Amino acid sequence: NDRFVWNQMLAMMNERYQNNKALPFLGKFKLNYLLKPLKKEYPFLKNSDSSSLQVVNEFLTQSWKNFFQDKSGQIGKPRFHSRKYLKKSYTGKSIIKTAGKRYLKIPKLGYVKTSKTGVLQNTKIKRYTVLLEPTGKYYLSLQVEISEPEKYSLTGKQVGIDVGV
Repeated sequence: NDRFVWNQMLAMMNERYQNNKALPFLGKFKLNYLLKPLKKEYPFLKNSDSSSLQVVNEFLTQSWKNFFQDKSGQIGKPRFHSRKYLKKSYTGKSIIKTAGKRYLKIPKLGYVKTSKTGVLQNTKIKRYTVLLEPTGKYYLSLQVEISEPEKYSLTGKQVGIDVGV
């Protein structure tokens, strides 16, 4: 679904750019606004996490910005994603909750068993990427924001360590 949305939005942006290069640039918020009519036209898009489709629009917007800001000509226009060579993964930014000691609840996927939920205490999950390896194993990578660690007050006392060398 992410590849489909990328290709649809890219086709629309390419056509718009070819027809009139003076038109204003479409940012991620305007592209996200176009997701609703796209979902009505293609109902299978409702099966995927809406935040992952918004992340696709964000990546597409960034690649267009890189194309326009590149003075050296090294960066070309964004390309269509092929079904063959694309990684089988998607990135989302919706809320993930820890459920119990060993489970994370991911939207549209449900509960995922993990052993690392203890590390996620006092963190805010910003983004997640679910990746399917060719071996058939799934991997979940998380981008988290950690709260500021507690600072200790100075006591004015000294500590010595005998390493026994």
